[in-house]
Amino acid sequence: MYDDSTPTPARRRPARTTLVIAAAALVATGAAGWLFLNAGSGPSAGAPAGTGTRAASPGAPAPGGSATAPGSGDDASGAGDGTLPLAGRTVVIDPGHNPGNFEHTDEINQSVDIGTNRKECDTTGTSTDAGYTEAAFTRDVSQRLRTLLKEQGATVVFTHDDDRPWGPCVDERARIGNKAAADAVVSVHADGSASGHRGFHVILPALVKEGEADTTSIVGPSRALGEDIARAFAQATGTNASNYVGDGTGLDVREDLGGLNLSTRPKVFVECGNMRDAKDAALLTNATWRQKAARGIADGISTYLRG
Repeated sequence: MYDDSTPTPARRRPARTTLVIAAAALVATGAAGWLFLNAGSGPSAGAPAGTGTRAASPGAPAPGGSATAPGSGDDASGAGDGTLPLAGRTVVIDPGHNPGNFEHTDEINQSVDIGTNRKECDTTGTSTDAGYTEAAFTRDVSQRLRTLLKEQGATVVFTHDDDRPWGPCVDERARIGNKAAADAVVSVHADGSASGHRGFHVILPALVKEGEADTTSIVGPSRALGEDIARAFAQATGTNASNYVGDGTGLDVREDLGGLNLSTRPKVFVECGNMRDAKDAALLTNATWRQKAARGIADGISTYLRG
């Protein structure tokens, strides 16, 4: 649903002189423009309302500036064109899981330190009842997302892109974003909840300061990033926020995810829908809808980075 941001035309008053008519027209035009711009800056109708405070990315380069050299899987196409809105900004995309994880269970079951405790390196992810895997979904959406961000001039780094047999582990995924000095990091996922659980949600980092984990500097920026993505995702896809996580806000704060705990850059997870629900699965397996999902995430990232 879109807001009708067009202001009501000003009531015409009786003319006094030509000069008065011209002045009144200029005032009405200026007021209408002000109302339109301010109406367009609010949340879209039906989208989750934001509650966080926007903060600048820690150590982020100014728009148009040079980004720190990214890590593996980078594609800097378009990043040097200062006319593009995301020129000079670095975005790390983290496709959840890896199709090869199914054949490397010993490797992905190894324990890694996530700050608050230890967890398995990675998992296979979920799938639809028909066998469409989360790993296949996340790679497809991530590749579409990369194309959209590059068109805006961003440097895009992948944590993996069909270039390794399994993984990476969750701690390595965090380090890739840190090494790239990313302005934003987004991990793409789909959920595996019970049938009847529908909708998307965005996972935000909790305030964690334990062991190798310290999210103090990224909690605020990550919330702002997550709120922008949630609004844009709802608008682009026409889907609702989760009916089982986040109390209708589309936002969920967690402290048990190593990819968030160990990040020093603003980072969120996007759970695009529930693969175990037949209605959500019909969307997730549809290429047209996946393009809308990528567009929603890209629009949210762009909104956040342009501030």
